[in-house]
Amino acid sequence: MEIAEKSIPVFAFPKNTDNKISPEPDVPDDMSALTTPSMMPPTTNYYVSASSNMMQQQQQQQTMNPKIYAFEAAEDVAGVVSLTQPPGKKVDHLGIKIQFIGRVEMDQSVHEGRPHYDFISLSKELSLPGSIVSPKTDIPFHFRHIEKEHETYRGRNVAVRYFVRVVLERKFLPPIQKEQDVIVQIVQQEPQKNEAIKMEVGIEDCLHIEFEYQKRCYHLRDTIVGKVNFLLVRIKIKHMELAVLRRETSGEGVASMALGDAINSNKAIATDTATNTMTETQTLIKYEIMDGAPVKGEVIPVRLCLKGIPADLTPTYTAINNRFSVRYFLNLVLVDQEDRRYFKQQEILLWRKDLGY
Repeated sequence: MEIAEKSIPVFAFPKNTDNKISPEPDVPDDMSALTTPSMMPPTTNYYVSASSNMMQQQQQQQTMNPKIYAFEAAEDVAGVVSLTQPPGKKVDHLGIKIQFIGRVEMDQSVHEGRPHYDFISLSKELSLPGSIVSPKTDIPFHFRHIEKEHETYRGRNVAVRYFVRVVLERKFLPPIQKEQDVIVQIVQQEPQKNEAIKMEVGIEDCLHIEFEYQKRCYHLRDTIVGKVNFLLVRIKIKHMELAVLRRETSGEGVASMALGDAINSNKAIATDTATNTMTETQTLIKYEIMDGAPVKGEVIPVRLCLKGIPADLTPTYTAINNRFSVRYFLNLVLVDQEDRRYFKQQEILLWRKDLGY
């Protein structure tokens, strides 16, 4: 029984320089022998150990220099499961299996019901019941033609996860298992219709402005270019701001909701008890683009680089698994001398042009 407790499940994923989205960590030399050239190109691999001492050591390495792999929707997921144990020991097991799971996780403190929903659940038998006598045992795995329809996402109240889990079943003892997350990103084509945004708004006999943006759809490294034209100004404006907002709506029946309501800037979280949904608004970045009172006919240029936003931008998501949606808005705010705020929001659509961005 004590021997089985010391068995260590380990993951090794092949390196892909095109898909790597974070720096490589240093891998201990004593683990380099676990590479399987027949399954992957000869390269350094990433290992995650479940042993107590080694786990603490590797958690420190991962914190300092973490590494995770990104896959496109059509790519296969392959690697090696490595089992290690002290020399001269023997471990009896009831079978070893590996699972590939795609999951939507909901915050239980916000949403009632099941905490997660699996939209992908694949399992393969790696080994029949038997014994492990070798100090190191490598078992390759390969999940082919997986339909990964959603991107990896981690929000305030909801997350989309893809992970590989290996399970070693034991008699009369809990199974030994280990999970390794992977990132799935979907490279998209630019929308065929990408018209300019042009709108006139204002307050009757007090303020009349016209704002214009060159297009509605932007990739995640794009630059928003536009202008604001003051057609009528009869109030004392102090300054003007432009912000990028992200609205995350989660809960049951998101697809049937009317998502065109204006966002209350003073209330970042809203709950619809009738449909059991929650909407949370986050200001990703805010710039002051004008200081002082404008005059009639003045034009204020707008230029905002999306790649400069420190938050993790994602494409626009619409009713993912009918559980959540993520939308982005440009919020134009005018503040007068009495600190009254006049704002207008315009939705923009974001899409992914390249893997890793």
